[in-house]
Amino acid sequence: MPSPKSQCFSLFRLMNVFYEEDGSFKVGHVMSDIGTSLQVEAVSGKRSKIKANAVVLRFETALDQFLPAADRIAADIEPDFLWEVCGSSEFGCEDMAREYFGHTPSAIEAAAVSLKLHAAPMYFYKRGKGRYQAAPEENLKAALASIERKQREAAQMAGWVEQLKAGVMPEEMRAHRDTLLYRPDRNTLMVKACEAAVAETHLALPKLFFNAGAWPDPEHAQYQYHLGKFLGEYFSRGREYTGEIDAAEPVGLPLANVRACSIDDAATTEIDDAFSVTRLDGGAIEIGIHIAAPALYFGRDGALEKLASTRLSTVYFPGDKITMLPDAAVAHATLAEGRVMPVVSCYASFDAGFTLTGTRSVIEQVKIERNLRVGALEQYFHDGAIAAGRAEGEFGDELILLHQVARALGARRGKDENEADRVDYNFDIIDGRIAITTRKRGNPIDTVVSELMIFVNSEWGKLLADNAVAAIYRSQQNMKTRMTTDPLPHEGLGVPQYAWSSSPLRRYVDLVNQRQLIAFLRGETPPYQRRVRDSISQLSELARRFDLTYDAYNEFQRDLERYWCLRYLVQEGISQYRGTMIRDELVRADTLPLIVRLDRNPELPPKTPVTVVVGELDYWEISGRFTLAEAVVEPPQAG
Repeated sequence: MPSPKSQCFSLFRLMNVFYEEDGSFKVGHVMSDIGTSLQVEAVSGKRSKIKANAVVLRFETALDQFLPAADRIAADIEPDFLWEVCGSSEFGCEDMAREYFGHTPSAIEAAAVSLKLHAAPMYFYKRGKGRYQAAPEENLKAALASIERKQREAAQMAGWVEQLKAGVMPEEMRAHRDTLLYRPDRNTLMVKACEAAVAETHLALPKLFFNAGAWPDPEHAQYQYHLGKFLGEYFSRGREYTGEIDAAEPVGLPLANVRACSIDDAATTEIDDAFSVTRLDGGAIEIGIHIAAPALYFGRDGALEKLASTRLSTVYFPGDKITMLPDAAVAHATLAEGRVMPVVSCYASFDAGFTLTGTRSVIEQVKIERNLRVGALEQYFHDGAIAAGRAEGEFGDELILLHQVARALGARRGKDENEADRVDYNFDIIDGRIAITTRKRGNPIDTVVSELMIFVNSEWGKLLADNAVAAIYRSQQNMKTRMTTDPLPHEGLGVPQYAWSSSPLRRYVDLVNQRQLIAFLRGETPPYQRRVRDSISQLSELARRFDLTYDAYNEFQRDLERYWCLRYLVQEGISQYRGTMIRDELVRADTLPLIVRLDRNPELPPKTPVTVVVGELDYWEISGRFTLAEAVVEPPQAG
């Protein structure tokens, strides 16, 4: 017969525990028990130390069968029933097991109830080791409703994902296409569904939407995508202006005794500069540079000012533009032919040898005789007319004189004559077809317009700087161009200061500078004052915002030009084209405004002529695969 000591040892060896650890239930055989903690051994043989207050039940049932048996029983227990019968008071799992089974529960039955209570936190709140309390009815209803809603949402989301994978645009998403593409809220169900579909298909969302028919015009879907992305970021309130045009007609301005004409492309609506020529005694002349004056029409506190200060500039891109000011506002101030228009004029006097002898600036009215358009003007104002010293067309004599003045002004600032070898590209998009044409830069028309604009912006910048009037300048130093409130040099143009003032209908900086200039000419206090810290801070912030926005607009223009170039390659069936190496893998096309990166580094020196092979193109990413077909490398010259 075993001794009492051996009997006690046998009972201890049979003692097992059902305990909670890290939010789950486990069982183990007790190896030692010091009261506050136990050492237990799992079925796997792994030993661990647990706190005594983690133990829910002690039992002698076989360890390896305990949890599986408890799980089987728990699977048949309905939490609804337990909640109905448990009452509102706190209770233990063994008490609930006794109530549920109608007899003193076994350890396995008590554990099964404990498992079910633990797995139903909506129904039962935990109050301590093995103790629970029923959730209030209103809380339970809310929790169950939340679960039901999440289940519906999960089903809805799964349905959307399957539709997108199958190439079908869910109707609920169709109306929110742009929001999902450009302004997604990752907390919404639609965005989560889109992310799941992207992850499963390995397609970018625009391509996924395209395959699902999200765009009514599939042929131009990629263009609409890029335009929509830009508008969503910079024109979130839409590109159209529906507010009032708070314009007041300026009065009391003197009428200048000059004949003025403008020079612009045929599509230009914001005509903000015009020119005049007056002959003086002794072969001298006085030219007038007349700038549209929206600052005289629109107040600083009106809706148009707010719009302009938000948009900051007109946006140009192939086939379209978004003006800084709405069309109705532009119509008030644009220098349209046949109208007598308020302007800010800069008059420059030159002697018979075209040496600058003096300038003056005035606020006045000017009769705009003609809006000369470049296409028609090129027919009679060209290099041949310059060589002959006579242009036969309208304003021909004035244009010849303006060109002579422009040449003199260019020489005065050290103009780079190599600019004449460059070309500008024009994009015309008609019925979905792209026409890309070139126009030689540095022709007589360009020379006149560019030199006179550089002159007036530099001259007015000097006038403002010399008189300590705050302004925003465009500076270039060490090849870095930026906006600043300091009258710093523009090294690229060769002028000591350069304050954009010549395009107040197109750029907000020019409008701000025009207000400053008008106040000075009138002897009034300007809106921004150099010696007032807040004024300079505001101008500096405006200069910073303008730089960022202007760069973004230009980048968008370049992106769309690149997009249409890729389209043009396909449209014209161009599989190869000639180009010139810039550096590394970069190649500039010879007859298109297109720079691409070759698939492999050819290790060719800059300016090497190459032939580029056009591979697969991606209109969504505005990219493609381009490879080198051949290169013409000049042999090294003999020493």
